Amino acid sequence: MSRIGRMLAARVGRGTRQGVHIAVHHAWEWARRQGEITPRTPGRRRFAYLGEGACIGFPVGAIYGEPWISIGDHTLVGTHVTISAGFVPGLDLGPDVIVRIGGSCSIGRGTHIVGHQSIEIGNDVFTGPNVYITDQNHTYGDLHTPIGRQWPENNPVVIGDGCWIGAGAIILPGTRLGRNVAVAGGAVVRGEFADHAVIGGVPAKVLRSHDAENGWQPPLRGAPLMSLDELAALSVDGLEGLQILQDKLREASASREDETVHKEAG
Repeated sequence: MSRIGRMLAARVGRGTRQGVHIAVHHAWEWARRQGEITPRTPGRRRFAYLGEGACIGFPVGAIYGEPWISIGDHTLVGTHVTISAGFVPGLDLGPDVIVRIGGSCSIGRGTHIVGHQSIEIGNDVFTGPNVYITDQNHTYGDLHTPIGRQWPENNPVVIGDGCWIGAGAIILPGTRLGRNVAVAGGAVVRGEFADHAVIGGVPAKVLRSHDAENGWQPPLRGAPLMSLDELAALSVDGLEGLQILQDKLREASASREDETVHKEAG
């Protein structure tokens, strides 16, 4: 083949690969949109409740026991998220909802919410990716039986309004989080924690809490960049608002670096 022929063949090959690349991504985006579960798709009928504006991303994880699962208005569930009620599909789990997720929540990609008795997640709860929440665990008291074959125990889980649960955190049976509790990534949580706390570790313990008289203890490092009202105003401005927030974060980071340099120089 001549040099010109080879150049033409290479150009055709590149064009073909680019065309296939574009087609694959367009097809995947179409499939992703069509596979979402929303109040306007047939999948909504299986749930006890799937609120207005709610969306379960595609690809979905293992979702079963839908008649005992309630998802509130405007809650967004990421891709590959497992939400289950009961051990397997097809069981009769009684008259009550078992997994209840409130409104305006954001459930991170790859999260597992596995309910058998009662998991209640409040409004405005956000999770990072790969969080695990369950109200059931196996016992280990019988020394002669493999733990996986021993009878499990249930203990309800309650996660209060406004909580943030970091990536990879594990919420074990019996956990009760108050309002606006921040859970550090990777924490293993069991027990009761009051409102307005920061918890982390294995097992999780209180790292910071809010006192009505003295404020946050230990104190926060600095004042927030903006008030909640200002932040809410930016959130409705779309991309422009997000750009303003990004610029403010960059300015704050540069300011902290300058302070560190001055302290070290002094």
